Amino acid sequence: MTWIQKEITLTPKARGFHLITAEISQQLPALRDFQVGLAHIFIQHTSASLALNENADPTVRQDMERHFNVLAPENAPYFVHTYEGSDDMPAHIKAVLLGSSVTVPVRNGRFHLGTWQGIYLCEHRNRGGSRHLVVTIHGE
Repeated sequence: MTWIQKEITLTPKARGFHLITAEISQQLPALRDFQVGLAHIFIQHTSASLALNENADPTVRQDMERHFNVLAPENAPYFVHTYEGSDDMPAHIKAVLLGSSVTVPVRNGRFHLGTWQGIYLCEHRNRGGSRHLVVTIHGE
C-alpha cells in the first residue's frame, strides 16, 4: 500500500459552484499510478467548500448557488461577524453546511466517480482568490 499527499492550488473562481475534477486530476500525475484506492480531498479555507454532484448540466450549479443564497443570505440583521464584508458570514455558514472535504474512490488511475458526478469547488465569496487543497491518496 502506498500513500501520497500533495498540496495543489486552484485557479481563482467567481462566486458559485464550479467543476474542478479535471483541474485536480491535471495537478496529480501520481494518480495514474494507483489501480485501486481512496483519494481524500481537503480544502484549507473556511469560506469555500467541496462537494460531489452533477457534472453535465450547468443549471444544476446555478440552482445550487441560488438555493444556498436563500439558506444563508447576505446582510442578515442578526449577523455579528460583518467586518470582512457582507458575503463573509454567509460564506462560513455555507462552508459548514457543505463541508471541507470529499473522499473519492480511485480505480485504474482515475477518480472512480459515477457517470454524472463531478467534484465541485463551492466558492462562497465574491472574490475568494486562489484556493488550496490537500489531496491524500492511499492505495496500490
